[in-house]
Parts: sequence; structure tokens; C-alpha cells
Amino acid sequence: MMQRWREDRFVRPTTVDPRQLVKTQAMLWDRLPDRFAGVELSPLAPLGTCSAIATVDQNKVVTTNRGTEVASDPTNELAIEAAVRRKAGAARVDLAACQRVVRAQAVDAPGMFAHFQLFALVSSTRDTGSGRAEAEMLLDHLGFWADILGEQAQLTFTTLAPTAVRERIDDTVRPALKVDLMEDPDRMKGSNYYSGTALGIAQAGAEVGDGGFTRWTADLLGDAKERCLISCISTERLTAITAS
Repeated sequence: MMQRWREDRFVRPTTVDPRQLVKTQAMLWDRLPDRFAGVELSPLAPLGTCSAIATVDQNKVVTTNRGTEVASDPTNELAIEAAVRRKAGAARVDLAACQRVVRAQAVDAPGMFAHFQLFALVSSTRDTGSGRAEAEMLLDHLGFWADILGEQAQLTFTTLAPTAVRERIDDTVRPALKVDLMEDPDRMKGSNYYSGTALGIAQAGAEVGDGGFTRWTADLLGDAKERCLISCISTERLTAITAS
């Protein structure tokens, strides 16, 4: 048992100071705009949540023997909840969650853990034309991350497919943000994961998060007009940067 405790990355405690981590979590919740509803997610999700919602290989997820899987991405679960609320009649849904997740893919780098904590945002609404709905969601997500990261915030976007969102970024999103939103045309990460536009979130040169538009709520609701934006950061990375 002790040997497994020492050697198994799935069970090893992280090295982050939990007192500092709690302060980071509290700061994020305190500064979260009121429009985002907080959701306390279960550590388990329905079997196939990641592979069906985000087309992630099931081998990267820890599966249980009760028709569930260990949570590996809060944005997947929040997208399901957003779809439920949208189907119930909500015109727009904005959700936030902070969750420790487990991922099973092999990691070669020493000191890397199979579990870590993410603070995630998910927004979903119906398309109103010309990228206007997407611009509103981008402003809410990017505005929050800019506020959290301050002057050292480095926010980027990548156009993965031509849409009206690219025009709205120039004429609506960029002018309204307090920090520069730089284009990253060379990014390849997430090109098969995000739809249309992907986001990068960094602070002082260190990557802390990621995001972009997905088809998740559109697929769940069977409505191609549904728009969904996700974004998240690693609270442990943010804590480490803040403490350094």
C-alpha cells in the first residue's frame, strides 16, 4: 500500500499548498460576474461524457463499474447542464464550476500528476446572426479572465474556420477589453476540438488555461443554431504563478 502511495500518480497528493489553493478559489468565486451560476459538480459523470461530448478517447478517462466515469473535464459536464437548462427555456445559460479532475493518459514528464483542479466557465445561447451572440459570450469570458490575471494577462485567439466571429472580435470584442487580445495564427492545439475560434489564456508567459467555441450544446439539443463557449484555467498553475 505504501509503495503504491509513493509511486502511483493517480493517488499521490499534489505539491500545491492547499491554503494558497483555497485563496485562489475564493478569489475566483468572489470576482465571478453575477450572470454566471455556480455549480458544484459530482466527482463522477455518466459513462461516455467525455468521449461522446468532446470526442476524447475513452482510454484517457478513468471508467467505473457502475456506468459512470471519474470526472475528467468540468466543461463537458457543464455543457450537459447548460443543455438541460436551455431545453427548459432559459434564453442564455452561463455556468461556472471548480472541480478536481482525473485524466488517465500517459504523461512522460516527471512530477506530473493524473489529477488537478480546473475553474471552468460554459455559456450557451441561440445564434442571433452575424456573430453577435458569440461576441457577447467572448466579452463575458475574456473580460473575467482579464480581470483575474490583471496587467500580466496574455489572451489570444485563433481562427480555426472562417466565421462572422472574426469580424466581431475586431469591431466589438477587442475594443471593449482592458487588455490586448492578440491573434495566434500558428496555433494547432485543439484544432479538432474547438469549432471556429479557439482561445489561449496565459499570465506572464505561462499558460494557465484554454478555451473556445464548441458544438456540444448544439449536438445535445439537436439544434445547429445553438452556440457554446467554454474556457477554463488551472487553479494550481495560477496559484504557483501568484506565489512566485
